[in-house]
Amino acid sequence: MENFVINGGRELFGEVNISGAKNAAVAIIPAAILAGDVVRIENIPQISDVQLIIEILDRLGAKIRLINRDTIEIDTKNVQFQSVPYELTSSFRASYYLIGAMLGRFKRAEVAMPGGCNFGVRPIDLHIKGFEMLGAKVDTVEGMVVAEADKLIGTSVYMDQVSVGATINVMLAAVLARGLTIIENAAKEPHIVDLANFLNSMGADVRGAGTDVIKIRGVEKMHGCTYSIIPDQIEAGTYMVAAAACGGDVLVKNVIPKHLESISAKLLEAGAEIIEYDDAVRVTRFKPLKKCNVKTMPHPGFPTDMQPQMCVLLTVANGTSILSESVWDNRFQYVGQLLRMGANIQVDGGKVAIIEGVNRLEGCEVKATDLRAGAALIIAGLLADGTTTVENIQYIDRGYEDVVAKFSALGADIRRVTVKEPVTIENAG
Repeated sequence: MENFVINGGRELFGEVNISGAKNAAVAIIPAAILAGDVVRIENIPQISDVQLIIEILDRLGAKIRLINRDTIEIDTKNVQFQSVPYELTSSFRASYYLIGAMLGRFKRAEVAMPGGCNFGVRPIDLHIKGFEMLGAKVDTVEGMVVAEADKLIGTSVYMDQVSVGATINVMLAAVLARGLTIIENAAKEPHIVDLANFLNSMGADVRGAGTDVIKIRGVEKMHGCTYSIIPDQIEAGTYMVAAAACGGDVLVKNVIPKHLESISAKLLEAGAEIIEYDDAVRVTRFKPLKKCNVKTMPHPGFPTDMQPQMCVLLTVANGTSILSESVWDNRFQYVGQLLRMGANIQVDGGKVAIIEGVNRLEGCEVKATDLRAGAALIIAGLLADGTTTVENIQYIDRGYEDVVAKFSALGADIRRVTVKEPVTIENAG
């Protein structure tokens, strides 16, 4: 078992390079199945979710070749239809993109229900509705999603609510369907645009990604390509919030500033200074933090995946802030960990947190409850007095590359330590 041990109270100074986008990579890599050819994908983040999806493709018969640290070549010519068991899907939610990709290519898919972070009910009913409207029959049998169709026919799919996952899955299934598919009330996140660009590079005809109406004209066949994944909006935002929370001067490099506008706006409101460059954002903060109210919204609103990190910043801002979560239920599970560190937070009904700023947080032992909560606890440890130990860091490894090296380069005192598993009756031998 590994933990992060952080000695806090230091301002952050220097530069940090942002890796490829996790949420784009976990959709683009399974989408390579649709090509039935060789694709080269660049700017791959070195995170556990990506390693898992690559392992699944390898088990399905793809030939994987590592070109360099962040570039892989995937040959899916010999991928055959087969069931994807729970042992491969249990650790991360994005495994459900295999359903859309395999249904699109083979007109059949059999994939175990996905795992991932647990912060509320996240059914895949919108995914299933989209597949069924394209002509597939979908059943859930003993924890497996089984989808099959004689043929997929383009149609109009209206999303009852904005769903990133369902938008992506319908796109994957529709690119090789016959005729025109129109997705209305589609999600608009940057990684949806990135996936559309990747699909088009393989010969698909996808238009309107980034708006709430996406049109997909089915093609008969797709082909290989070379493609570079966009920078990670959430990783960039995490380092931006860390710089503002701890104080100092940090240049966040290899980013698309437009993707960060909602985050930049709230950091400005909270008292940081932001300077945008072509592919970088500089965050400085030497004055006291100020209260502000934040409400998470689908893109281009403030991202739900930045909510826990922003909560930590607001715990040490002057005044009372209100943080509202409108995307997921039960995403404030981490608040109990911040209370242990001396934060003053009240959660009302599971959707709203009222945060009264305190002078300082105190280091202690805390446990990550999910990926982004884990990132938030790192920030809390960095700004707290004393030593903070963050447990359950496997969640953090799902979405952040080289987090210790990157924060250490900014002057943080953070290290990864291995600890022995406690002896229990079950594992005592």
